Amino acid sequence: MLDSALTALGSLTDPSLLVMLAVGVLAGLVIGLIPGLGGTGAVAILLPLTFGMDPAPALAMLIGALAVVHTSDTVAAVLLGAPGSASASVTMLDGYSMARNGQAKRALSLAFLSSMAGGIIGALGLTLAIPLARPLVLSFASPELFMLTILGVSLAAVLSRGNVVKGLVAGFLGLLLGLVGTSPTTAEERFTFGSLFLGDGLSLVAVALGIFGLAEIAGRVSQRRVTEDSVELTGGWFAGIREWLTHWSQVIRGSLIGIWAGVLPGVGATAGTWLAYGQAVATAKDKRKFGKGDPRGIVGPESANNSVEAGDLIPTLLFGIPGGVPSAMLLGMLLTYGIQPGPAIVTDHLDLMYLIIWSFAIASIVGAFLCFLATPSLARLTKVPFAVLGPGLLVVMLLGAFQDSGQLGDLWIMVALGVAGWLLKATDFPRAPFLIGFVLAIPMERYYYLTANLYDGAGWMLRPGVLVFLAVLVVPVLWALFKAWRKRRATPDEGHRSEEVLDGADELEGSLANSVWSLSVAAVVVAVFAGAWIVSGSFSEEARLMPRLVATGGLVLGLVLLAQELRTRSRGRRGPGWTPDVTTAVRTFLLMCVFLGLVVVVGYLAAVLLFAPGFLLYVARAGTRTTILYPLILGVVLLVLPSVLPVDLPTGLLQ
Repeated sequence: MLDSALTALGSLTDPSLLVMLAVGVLAGLVIGLIPGLGGTGAVAILLPLTFGMDPAPALAMLIGALAVVHTSDTVAAVLLGAPGSASASVTMLDGYSMARNGQAKRALSLAFLSSMAGGIIGALGLTLAIPLARPLVLSFASPELFMLTILGVSLAAVLSRGNVVKGLVAGFLGLLLGLVGTSPTTAEERFTFGSLFLGDGLSLVAVALGIFGLAEIAGRVSQRRVTEDSVELTGGWFAGIREWLTHWSQVIRGSLIGIWAGVLPGVGATAGTWLAYGQAVATAKDKRKFGKGDPRGIVGPESANNSVEAGDLIPTLLFGIPGGVPSAMLLGMLLTYGIQPGPAIVTDHLDLMYLIIWSFAIASIVGAFLCFLATPSLARLTKVPFAVLGPGLLVVMLLGAFQDSGQLGDLWIMVALGVAGWLLKATDFPRAPFLIGFVLAIPMERYYYLTANLYDGAGWMLRPGVLVFLAVLVVPVLWALFKAWRKRRATPDEGHRSEEVLDGADELEGSLANSVWSLSVAAVVVAVFAGAWIVSGSFSEEARLMPRLVATGGLVLGLVLLAQELRTRSRGRRGPGWTPDVTTAVRTFLLMCVFLGLVVVVGYLAAVLLFAPGFLLYVARAGTRTTILYPLILGVVLLVLPSVLPVDLPTGLLQ
């Protein structure tokens, strides 16, 4: 094991690996500044660039970005009072107050150093988890691995914030989408409707970028201005550094909370930072300064948000259960390389695991150092309206999805999933279970098939490991039911400062819940699962087993969800109908379709040169100079890109 760790460290002396790590760190720092993207956007945007690479440099780049994205997302929270991600909204409470008092550098130095320490402690936690969990992982057979896949989807759904039924429905939708394509057990095509394009299944990149990336663009593109209430970068860096040393206990506690939040699927960085903030408040003797510039309100959450990402990697690599959306994409990438997380990676690719750990730790240190150096320049990017950034992000995401299969069909599917992702977000469905279900669908089916063929009847369910996982599966459900029961009995406390009240990072999230939109989504969910149940009847007995299970479970939950929506409306609670956000989203998705139409006819480069000016004028209301220069710069980048990276531009009918 020590040999593998030293070999992995030695491999980082390879210049090509260091370059990929540096590219990942720089990309992660920039992406962290853009609201709404976070770790999910960082991995999703960079993932297509890894096609054609060996696993080691690809992982170095992705881990480099993931390790620093929560370091830079603090800049906007402190200087503008507008968090770069939901997890940074906690830091905003005390960081922005401190900055308004002329101590922005003090607040940022506390945040950068805490993020760095959280990343290092998280990497240490991952290191310790390998020898501790290795004997356990190696004892797993197909029944335990099958239960782990169920556990991954279920916990992500149950532990996600909000309606548990919606979380489970999202997980079943992801599982169903993951079953599209050729069956791994019988080589029979399922849900392809005769399309050769769908025979290989849907691309992970297209699904992830559609559900999260395009939905985020459509949700935020109406932001044509950023807040004018920004503060100057004043104060002293060293004052924050000296003060940070006195809060070492908060650093350790926040980091450990972050690791624990990362290990639990579906909890994520936002909940982890709030938990860390809560313990900082609970354990403080003097609580009066929290929310008014207390350094403990920065140190605790910032230590947690980076260690969450490291904690995510523990179940992802050791058990094959992604703890969050970024790790789900990493898991998908490993599977495409033929690297199976779990027992196989522990025995065959241990050096790769240590490469991840070293990359995470080094990137955390380098990222914090770069933030100290480049904050004045990075802060300018936070003042660019998202509507202006939108077309550039859209061009990058669509180009990335094309690299996976080279099929324009992936781009259309991506836009369709973007619409679905926007609706799920607006009607308060957690989207993490959707992607985790999509990634785990085929492994779940494969392990179930092995289990059913190796064991007689249901005897495998009596294996000790399976019984333990069943218990782990049931306890959160009982806990969720208990919380729901307690919430009904609780007296409303108007003075209580809750996460929902303070978390104003995303106004779209749940804005259309309990409305005709959520009722329509519930009806569509029922129709989809009912249709899947009927269509799966035409498959062979082996091929229809998993689709039937998924369709039946999804149909039952969909009916429960539909009943909840109807009951809400019968009580007179009717949410908004057609809102300005809906209008903006419809226009944005129509423009995306126009762009794809242009790509089909004139090719990608010409389509960008025609589409970007129209988007900037029509949606962003940008000035003349921006409308002319921005598309030209995009065009030059696209011209140069194929010569420096293995990237192909889609060609049109007229080319």
